[in-house]
Amino acid sequence: MTLLALGRPFWPLFLHVFGAMSLFGATATAALLAWAAWRRPVPVLARSTFWSLLLVALPAWVIMRADGQWIYSNEGFSGDNDPSWLGIGFTVADIGLIVLLVSTGLAYWWQRSGNAVAARVVAGLTTLYLAALVVAWLAMSAKWN
Repeated sequence: MTLLALGRPFWPLFLHVFGAMSLFGATATAALLAWAAWRRPVPVLARSTFWSLLLVALPAWVIMRADGQWIYSNEGFSGDNDPSWLGIGFTVADIGLIVLLVSTGLAYWWQRSGNAVAARVVAGLTTLYLAALVVAWLAMSAKWN
């Protein structure tokens, strides 16, 4: 296993995994904060949710996706007959950007208005995205075929 790891480019893989871990952590933080505000939305929870999505999750998504593409091009994949785990990872990442942008916008609305419905939608979207990230993580680590 060590010899296989030594044959891979270090920095793209390191940054991809770092971005994915940061994305998961920021999304989990936003989900927990939104779930905590389910019954009684507190303004500090709305503010913290918005800033964790904006300042951590979105940049982490960019790092994860850009370095994933870097690895993809270095490994010589062409798009024809790619492994299924790559398709799962790319699909979760690309659809996840839409979910992150919508969640960030709703968190901003929640922060500005204090609307409990926005908190509930943010909680649901971020939890759904966390589940998708877990599926992508399992697919990429187990190399599903």
